[in-house]
Amino acid sequence: MATLRFSVAEADAGSRLDQALATRGEIASRSLAERLLRDGAVRVNGVVRPKSHKLEGGSVVEVELPASAAATTPEAVSVPVLYEDEHLVVLDKPAGLAVHPGAGERRRTLVGQLLSLRAAGGLDPERPGVVHRLDRDTSGVLVVARSEHAHAVLQEAIRARAVERRYLALVRGHPESRTGRIDAPIGRDRRDPTRRSLDSDEPREAVTHFELVEAMSEHTLLDVRLETGRTHQIRVHLGAIGLPVAGDAQYGARGDLGLERQFLHAYRLRFRHPLTDDEVDVTSELPEDLEAALERARSES
Repeated sequence: MATLRFSVAEADAGSRLDQALATRGEIASRSLAERLLRDGAVRVNGVVRPKSHKLEGGSVVEVELPASAAATTPEAVSVPVLYEDEHLVVLDKPAGLAVHPGAGERRRTLVGQLLSLRAAGGLDPERPGVVHRLDRDTSGVLVVARSEHAHAVLQEAIRARAVERRYLALVRGHPESRTGRIDAPIGRDRRDPTRRSLDSDEPREAVTHFELVEAMSEHTLLDVRLETGRTHQIRVHLGAIGLPVAGDAQYGARGDLGLERQFLHAYRLRFRHPLTDDEVDVTSELPEDLEAALERARSES
């Protein structure tokens, strides 16, 4: 067992205990946070509290974390590697493959391949080396750590918004301006816990930037940059301003342009190397299914 200990910042006062745990880089998993709370492994100022407990600034939270031993076995690596060294590896994740198990997600995930790639870092055995997420049906660039130190530095860079994460999104409709900033807190939807929305009892800050790349008769290709990284953030934010993502069955235009998944591709990741401080700048080309959908959108013009 390892023990995680942290003090609650004044800015986080009033947060629910389960929400605070799920956003910690060392946990970064709502399912793990729920399990720890259920097992009585979490104490606030020395006392076990329920998940709904509202935290006060300055409170000390102690968490007994499980040993970092993966509960799965290594698998042959099929995901393209875009960059690697002894400290980290950058992958080109295909659509249809979840990064790790999650609530309601027990199908094949990337975890077995991460073990073969010597991914390491973090205290959740179901997320070896994982420092940020991509939705199962979102493709593109993903960085994974190969050591505890690299994992900690990369997660801090994510928290400090020092990692540039860019996506290409094809949306239905046209924005009112060529560039935009969406600043709208999101969280679990009040009526449907499988969805995220602006109508939430636990909204968290969420900021998305976009820039017009190409306008077509019915669609617009956008370059999207994440300032924060909430679950489903881009899809929720674009849908909220009347620009549903093409092919998005949950928040956007299901089946648009013949797509079987959302047109969302993480095409660029830029950050400082956690050990050398050199700039790492990795890009990924649009997959064939999205390229074909883009051509169909252009042909409508």
